Amino acid sequence: MADDDVTPEQLAAIAAENEERESVNYKPPAQKSMKEIQELDKDDESLRKYKEALLGPGSVETDSNAPNVEVTRMTLVCESAPAPLVLDLTVDLDKLKDQSFILKEGVEYKIKISFKVNKEIVSGLKYVQQTYRKGVKIDKSDYMVGSYGPRSCEYDFLTSLEEAPKGVLARGTYTIKSKFTDDDKHDHLSWEWNLHIKKEWKD
Repeated sequence: MADDDVTPEQLAAIAAENEERESVNYKPPAQKSMKEIQELDKDDESLRKYKEALLGPGSVETDSNAPNVEVTRMTLVCESAPAPLVLDLTVDLDKLKDQSFILKEGVEYKIKISFKVNKEIVSGLKYVQQTYRKGVKIDKSDYMVGSYGPRSCEYDFLTSLEEAPKGVLARGTYTIKSKFTDDDKHDHLSWEWNLHIKKEWKD
């Protein structure tokens, strides 16, 4: 059987297996600016030191036109991969649709998202991805990334360990729509990429 030789009925069955339960009803906290947080209880020395440990010593010098959250890279972290699998998310995102990551079936991997926070604390960052095959949505995953304050260097978020699908029916091309969002439903970045599952790394 050739790659992608899968019927609509088989895709529907895969999608049904991957159906997720309703997400937890979570109410985000009220947003406060860095300045407001630093001004709170500023006379309490122990609390001031605690906040400095969490948030850093002060404001970060940044371009006023820069977005608060910049997503810079996505990496598939796989120990058995013959070469790094990295997407530069600072380029023209439409070009990513023409590229494909190749994964050997059944290998274990993690997705790493690299990002910067430039100005204000961002609450409840979340990475969401929807997986399609032949136009049919077969899976959706939500990963809670967390809340982060501004700093000059990047943060890295790693998903839990995943296993690439395996078997004759699993081989083929998957289109994945990714989104980096937060509690306030700000779409910090959306991008689309392709994953090709093969029997071997190079076949």
